[in-house]
Amino acid sequence: MFDNFFKTSELYRRESNIFARVHIDLLLLIGILILLGSSLLIVYSASGGDLDVTSRHAVRMSFALGIMFIIAQLSPKVLFFLTPLLFTVGFLMLVAVPFLGDVGKGAQRWLVLGPVRFQPSELMKVVLPMMVAWIFAQSTLPVKPGRLILALAVIGSTTALIMIQPDLGTSLLIAMSGLFVVFFGGIKWRLIFGAMITAAASIPLAWQFVMHDYQKQRVLTFLDPESDPLGTGYHIIQSKIAIGSGGVEGKGFLNSTQAHLEFLPESTTDFIFSVLSEEFGLIGVILLLVMYLFVIGRGLYISSQAQDNFTRLVAGSLTMTLFIYVFVNIGMVSGLLPVVGLPLPLISYGGSSMVTLMISFGILMSIQTHRKLLSS
Repeated sequence: MFDNFFKTSELYRRESNIFARVHIDLLLLIGILILLGSSLLIVYSASGGDLDVTSRHAVRMSFALGIMFIIAQLSPKVLFFLTPLLFTVGFLMLVAVPFLGDVGKGAQRWLVLGPVRFQPSELMKVVLPMMVAWIFAQSTLPVKPGRLILALAVIGSTTALIMIQPDLGTSLLIAMSGLFVVFFGGIKWRLIFGAMITAAASIPLAWQFVMHDYQKQRVLTFLDPESDPLGTGYHIIQSKIAIGSGGVEGKGFLNSTQAHLEFLPESTTDFIFSVLSEEFGLIGVILLLVMYLFVIGRGLYISSQAQDNFTRLVAGSLTMTLFIYVFVNIGMVSGLLPVVGLPLPLISYGGSSMVTLMISFGILMSIQTHRKLLSS
């Protein structure tokens, strides 16, 4: 038994070294592929067995994996050099959205360049934490007051541009990605508590002067969805019914009545977790969470092993941003958080969000594999 264990360990080390030479972290790749494989099954079921939808999803996955591989080939030094340029381009595109943006579903969030239609805010999910890390990496940590003020100005201006699209949910999540870098940069706890108190005190002002009527309605629906069960509370009630009806073992693959009878909105995107819960039950949910924890744990390990402040801050922030997205989506469809229209990472059907995630994973793999080659 022990001989087989050592043989297996030796085999893993050999295979891991082969993947490292092409700048792919084997353990992270395994976790990603398992989640993507699960996504294909759940999207197929949530779409009612639509092969066309599933095949398009597979094509987008393949494209996103290719982007991940390309990004992984860039060394952290190249990423550091490109960060100010990427942030400037992304920021200018956000400035252009109110003037040149395409309107969809009542919001002006997209830019159209020829056949390509994309959201600049998706790019900022990755570039903003990189820019904050770039600012902090110019000096030693813990972060100095001047650089902290500059970083907060960058976070605040980017968040404001996304908020006016309007996209409150995405703007707050992107702000969190930048604030994670601030937290990892060694900010003092009294400043953290002061910021929390200030944020809590500003909630009434945000409710009165910042939030749109539909955003206020989402919060009210979250607090009491049963107050309008056939109107604004309908979707979240149906989502909770789907999650609860799955029980421990679930109804089985392709047996999600809530999705197939069209009780669930956006069953292949925002509410896909409800479909998974109904078909695979508590066991399926636990397995999904275990895989997410595996990927997040690997990301935090890569952050802890990074060789400089820039890569350490970027890896830690991108990993915790993935955690926040998973937490918010599951909390949203479970009735624990207000609905913000956020897909479930690596599981939901989508294009731009999938590419953004793969760019993040490519950066993590670059940080890890270039570190190994440098050490050797």
